[in-house]
Amino acid sequence: MHAYRSHTCAALTAANVGETVRLSGWVHRRRDHGGVIFIDLRDHYGITQVLCDPDSPVFSQVEKLRAEYCIRIDGVVKARDPQLVNAKIPTGEIEVFIRDMEVLGGVNGDLPLQVFGDQDYPEETRLKYRYLDLRRAPMQRNMVLRSDVVASIRRRMWDIGFREYQTPIITASSPEGARDFLVPSRLHPGKFYALPQAPQQFKQLLMVSGFDRYFQIAPCFRDEDPRADRSPTDFYQLDLEMSFVEQEDVFHTLEPVLKGLFAEFGGTRTVDQVWPRISYADAALWYGTDKPDLRNPIKMQVVSEHFAGSGFAIFAKILEQDGTEVRAIPAPGGGSRKFCDRMNAWAQQQGLPGMGYIFWRDGENGLEAAGPLAKNIGEERTEAIRRQLHLKAGDAAFFLAGKPAEFEGVAGRARVTIGQELGLVDESRFAFAWIVDFPMYEKDPETGKIDFSHNPFSMPQGGLDALQGDPLAVKGYQYDLACNGYEIVSGAIRNHKPEIMFKAFELAGYGADEVRKRFGGMVNAFQYGAPPHGGCAAGIDRIVMILADTANIREVILFPMNQRAEDLMMGAPSEPTSDQLMELGLRVIPRD
Repeated sequence: MHAYRSHTCAALTAANVGETVRLSGWVHRRRDHGGVIFIDLRDHYGITQVLCDPDSPVFSQVEKLRAEYCIRIDGVVKARDPQLVNAKIPTGEIEVFIRDMEVLGGVNGDLPLQVFGDQDYPEETRLKYRYLDLRRAPMQRNMVLRSDVVASIRRRMWDIGFREYQTPIITASSPEGARDFLVPSRLHPGKFYALPQAPQQFKQLLMVSGFDRYFQIAPCFRDEDPRADRSPTDFYQLDLEMSFVEQEDVFHTLEPVLKGLFAEFGGTRTVDQVWPRISYADAALWYGTDKPDLRNPIKMQVVSEHFAGSGFAIFAKILEQDGTEVRAIPAPGGGSRKFCDRMNAWAQQQGLPGMGYIFWRDGENGLEAAGPLAKNIGEERTEAIRRQLHLKAGDAAFFLAGKPAEFEGVAGRARVTIGQELGLVDESRFAFAWIVDFPMYEKDPETGKIDFSHNPFSMPQGGLDALQGDPLAVKGYQYDLACNGYEIVSGAIRNHKPEIMFKAFELAGYGADEVRKRFGGMVNAFQYGAPPHGGCAAGIDRIVMILADTANIREVILFPMNQRAEDLMMGAPSEPTSDQLMELGLRVIPRD
């Protein structure tokens, strides 16, 4: 017999009754029933109930076992009494009488967290003792899901003609919209490598090298501020690139892969088959975000004309300023003063004075509008708003005014909150949308400096001619894919022409010499017959997070950092030794 097991803890059935077997695993739960000790023995695959009575030669050893001891047992498979069969587990028809046992790994002291049960523990505790946290069933399921998702992605990419190639991990710094992790060079004192924020330049160079369809499950490193849906240090993405393609070619290639993936692992949730194309400007207007959750049917609208010159002086005065407008957030089913007051209080929690609102109800003389705004702007204007928003009795609308850039974020969050509060979000589906026509540039409101707003290597729509006018009017062939309120894909058709690249970077304040210095490999390569190409990257961690139906990305990463970008288990980041610093020619200067 094998040294540790003849079967896993999920393998035994009634067909094994009478056999002598060997199992290894952890003591999941221990119960003492009048001198008979029952143990739920757990391994990666499942649970088997084993038991020991005083007739067993190892009864005294089994009595000493506690939760999470790692043990090996030999025993005889017995059928459970019919009334004791556990139909919830594959091994529920049998149990194993222990005849021999060996402790493979004991437990010293109290467990910092329990594996059995569904107790909640602080995230810091879970991350410090991640090896225990990962033993718990939900975490085991999440990590198996992640592994299966990655395997499925690989199969699907190979099936449509892509090949996987590995790009360097130690490379040069590149502007990808976040801070680099720098690596000092021992052989070149004073110089630094960078961990790649993405394989961006290398995958473009692969296209120049004649590799037509590339993909990679790529590790990426970005020194970012943490969020619930973003790791502060590293993440994995499905990175892909294609030659001789336009934007729609990328969409048509990736859509079947993701539709199949979400159908395979999404359980009972359905996958929308039609993925709309929504411009960045429309997404900001309708949803207040470039990653809208289309399961929420609320779509915001501009209603400025109904407030201009109206009796509501606050909005009327705002609209006298250039670049301002009033937007309405429809709230079907929200037509009660109690709900409107609750949302008004929510707005105040967001730092706003409040949100204006109107709600409609059945009155003595038919449909009537209520609320402070209705009284100020009058019946004709409120009726025009109701008709524009297609609202009825029992519905409401909320209003925000000012410069869109200053209130869009709050408006988007209000839309989400209203949809959730009113039960409008269809939780049974995955809703996707391609967000297109991103602006190439943005202006810093404080310095007035023009910089890239998205990927700097994107082709501007209109090519070189588009770069001759107002940079803020230039749109790029850039696109994101949103799913259920998360961005899961970002990509672009690339700028493969040196003259357009130099001009694009010039508008962002990069001179030709700096471009050659920072991106010399790519600039030089584009001199020698670069093909038109494009691609994208899909966030593996975020996709698995959505499929696992969790809002925290750390629930689907094996060993994540905490919110302060610390590894509490391994003690990273740590202070280097004096010898290490000396060898690298570095000195740490304490901050004041």
